[in-house]
Amino acid sequence: MPKNTSVAAHLRRLLDLLASGAPAEDFGAVATEARRGGVGGDDLAEIEQATQAALRVRGALRQHQRREAELTALFDTAGDLAALRDLDAVLRSIVRRARMLLGTDTAYLTLPDEEAGDTFMRVTDGSVSELFQNLRLQLGEGLGGLVAQTARPYATPDYRTDERFHHTHSIDAGVLDEGLVAILGVPLLLGSGSGGKVIGALFAADRTPRTFSPDEVALLCSLANHAAIAIDTAKAMTDARVALAELAEANAVIRERSAAMQRAEESHDRLSDLVLRGGDVADVAAAVADLLEGDVTVFDAGGWPLTPTAHGAGGAGTSGTDEPKSFVGTDDAAALVRAAEESRATAHAVVHDGRWVCAVLAGQEMLGSLVLSGRPDLDGPDRRLFERSSVVTSLLLLLRRSVAEAENRVRGDLITDLLTAPDRDPAGLVARGRNLGIDLNRPHLVLVASTDADVRDRLAGAAVQYLFGGDGVSAEHAGTVMLVPDSGATPGDAAGAAAEQLTHLVGAPVTVAGAGPAAGPRALADAHAEATRCLQALTVLGRRGAGGSAGELGFLGVLLGEDHDVEGFVTATLGPLLEYDDRRGTQLVRTLAAYFGCGGSLTRAKEELHVHINTVVQRLDRIQAILGPDWNSPENALELQLALRLRLLSLS
Repeated sequence: MPKNTSVAAHLRRLLDLLASGAPAEDFGAVATEARRGGVGGDDLAEIEQATQAALRVRGALRQHQRREAELTALFDTAGDLAALRDLDAVLRSIVRRARMLLGTDTAYLTLPDEEAGDTFMRVTDGSVSELFQNLRLQLGEGLGGLVAQTARPYATPDYRTDERFHHTHSIDAGVLDEGLVAILGVPLLLGSGSGGKVIGALFAADRTPRTFSPDEVALLCSLANHAAIAIDTAKAMTDARVALAELAEANAVIRERSAAMQRAEESHDRLSDLVLRGGDVADVAAAVADLLEGDVTVFDAGGWPLTPTAHGAGGAGTSGTDEPKSFVGTDDAAALVRAAEESRATAHAVVHDGRWVCAVLAGQEMLGSLVLSGRPDLDGPDRRLFERSSVVTSLLLLLRRSVAEAENRVRGDLITDLLTAPDRDPAGLVARGRNLGIDLNRPHLVLVASTDADVRDRLAGAAVQYLFGGDGVSAEHAGTVMLVPDSGATPGDAAGAAAEQLTHLVGAPVTVAGAGPAAGPRALADAHAEATRCLQALTVLGRRGAGGSAGELGFLGVLLGEDHDVEGFVTATLGPLLEYDDRRGTQLVRTLAAYFGCGGSLTRAKEELHVHINTVVQRLDRIQAILGPDWNSPENALELQLALRLRLLSLS
């Protein structure tokens, strides 16, 4: 490489180092590299001189940068003061900047405690000693006490050996525990000259000996002045902030009451208009859900839903259904009843399983409850609105119940005539039913319910309540209650559901038998007779408090049922064996008949079948595998023998 080119390259290297802010040792390495590269004489001297000049420029740049950082910190601090919101945050920022700009291990700020008459640590940064952070200094004690007493800055390269300060055991112990050696402290002054007042002190300290320069003292004094302004401003603003807070609180109360009054007026007008227009309970639920922006369901006194869930703007809603998502089982209904009782006892809505529950009362009678979900944070005004809506709900429920009871009495007369004389005037019965909203020519299920004599008077009312909200009808007849529900379920399922809910409503076991569906006066009367016989059978079988139908009672159902479905009973009982014989060409049904016909004797059965006794055993094992291990129990054996006899009769 040519001589001038080599020198120029090293000079450019120095400029690159300056531009990148490289450390000082990188500059010395340029001359070393030039020497190793064969540069000598004047060229090497020129490079070394350029290196020294670059280091001086670097030092000047770093000084300017440090000064710029100091000015930036002061401007930032001034900005913090201009936007003063939190005094502690501003003081922490000042202390942190003091530590950063002076490059010390710690920085801290002390303020006087006027009540205690001493000085305490307000803010620390970089401190690790709890003892030091909790130090309290009397006026004149230690370096900080002297700064506060004289209103002048003090610095020491080694506090522990400096005799200018009044050392105390507590202060020295704290300084030693923190490991501090060099300390610089400046006063926080309000005012100037002799009229200035010291309101605290700002410190920067190192854990190694150090001499603080005048620039560093001046910088810390500037930060201390800012801290003093911040404290004074905060004190000046305290009264204003308190007044503003009180005013804001008063305004908030006024706004809250105004909003509550407006919402109360809106809800009152809306609910009143709803009642005057002949609205239903479901309409109340929809209005309350809209007003409270949640999901509202009305339940009866037994915890069963009276309305679909109404969804407000803020409600969770349901997926593909409007039916309530909870409180539909016996345990859930009982839990809801307990929550409603708690609401009645406290005269307020209560929280249950994340939902608000409010009792719907008529005096002390529990008519039902309102359940609100989707509003876990129901505040005072909205909570009162929810509670007041229960009053409107109770009014509508009372009106609805009165109408239902009146209609049920008239419908009950129709049912009585239907059961006592279905053939006297069938057309007239159908016409009367149509006038009452009951189409007797449409298929209906028929349920018959009974309970203990001492609570029988409750059953009729419970039946009305059970059918409440639907198009069903009920009537007392011969010590039982007949129900014609508006349901598409099977007789057994409908009877089971009715037994469960009626038992809950009556508070005692209620047995329910179902029959049908049946259409027309004569068929409905026959279905009632079948259900009555089934009810008697359930009672004899010890199934008190249960529900069922003739089709679920096996051979008893054949005897009790109006149509005497013999073929259905045989198929239900022997069907698996008949199917197996047809598919495999076996003789399981014949073997079973021989086994029962021989009184369960394997020896006699094998003689009648003309097979080996092991064959009989194997066939009986196969029967057990198909029918189950209890096929030979007394109850099942009786049904199997009856089915075998009926099949034999049907084949003859």
